[in-house]
Amino acid sequence: MPDWVRYGIWWHIYPLGFVGAEIRPTGERTFRGRGLDDLIDWLDYARDLGVSGLLLGPIFESSSHGYDTLDHMHVDVRLGGDQAFDRLAEACRDKGLQLVLDGVFNHVGRDHPAVRAALEGDSTSPWAGLVRTTPGPDGQPTLAVFEGHDRLVDLDHSSPVTAAYVTRVMDHWLDRGASGWRLDAAYATDPSFWTKVLPQVKRSYPYSWIFGEVIHGDYARIVTESTMDSVTEYELWKAVWSSLQTRNFFELDWTLHRHNGFLDTFVPQTFIGNHDVTRIASRIGADKAVLALAILMTVGGVPSIYYGDEQGYTGIKEERLGGDDEIRPAFPHSPDELSPLGAPIYRAHQDLIGLRRRNPWLVEARTETLTLTNEHYTYRSVSADGAHAITVDLDVSDTPRVTITDGDGRALYRNTDR
Repeated sequence: MPDWVRYGIWWHIYPLGFVGAEIRPTGERTFRGRGLDDLIDWLDYARDLGVSGLLLGPIFESSSHGYDTLDHMHVDVRLGGDQAFDRLAEACRDKGLQLVLDGVFNHVGRDHPAVRAALEGDSTSPWAGLVRTTPGPDGQPTLAVFEGHDRLVDLDHSSPVTAAYVTRVMDHWLDRGASGWRLDAAYATDPSFWTKVLPQVKRSYPYSWIFGEVIHGDYARIVTESTMDSVTEYELWKAVWSSLQTRNFFELDWTLHRHNGFLDTFVPQTFIGNHDVTRIASRIGADKAVLALAILMTVGGVPSIYYGDEQGYTGIKEERLGGDDEIRPAFPHSPDELSPLGAPIYRAHQDLIGLRRRNPWLVEARTETLTLTNEHYTYRSVSADGAHAITVDLDVSDTPRVTITDGDGRALYRNTDR
């Protein structure tokens, strides 16, 4: 694991939402005056929050929300185009911040030229071989689509053309200033595909970090078979909010024991919020959200903070067209325009992220159960070499409470002191 990952804490941003781009354009996609350059004005804010880099949602040319890609080689015009990326990458380097990109390589948008070439049977197209068709009942070519979404067409991952294309895209943006990749919908792509891509990428960029979005399945097997560095640990995300919501710490304890096992194979990418789920403050309230953050920052993993969570933003994900909009909001032009109501939760993030950064061994820490009841849970996080430990005491019997102490019993953090 490169040091920049070992010490990594990410600020996860959905760029199209952050800058207020038109997500479902009614006409031509255009630049509205805000793009990736806007993120430059937030880098000091991110640094002061305590994170070490930006984890960006999709930035490439797409028809709407970024996951229906039209061109992986160019930044969306709504985000200011390729030069805006170059300026952001340079600004991140100047601030000592890393930049990880979202690679949507499981599927493309229906308007992608590879889809057109496949439907027309054009074997001479430069896009031939990326998408496969099968004969439909009427003899017309049909396409495989992602999870029933007609506008998201699966790439043909059995094709060497696809493997070469994805390798070329990943190399291009790593060369241009990115440090790593999140592989979108990696759970839907056979791990064998990545064995044709990732070793080649790693040969050229050995210090890159590549992790996959995996919601369910055998995490350790997927990491091993795919050669990814890590995957997203949705199990921990669910156990954290569910245990706090239902006052049932047995679920969290069971999951942390599984988490220890994962750490024997890989270091998971951990989170309590992202662009696809209801905001943590909406699920369990602001007070319990601080407890969720305390758990995230005191167990093994490479954690990310979803933009707005550090300000106590709320938002409900709904299963409908536009149902993600509330959890992917526009941010102000500058931090000065943020509401002061978010200051307490922001300070809690600074305190807990600071604790994490002062104890970098937590990235591979294992947890030991000390006390466990439905409403009270105490665990010890111990470094891989056994030389360091902290104790986390959680209580939801009345006012949600968390206290973190070092090996000598000295308090490192109490939410009741805020």
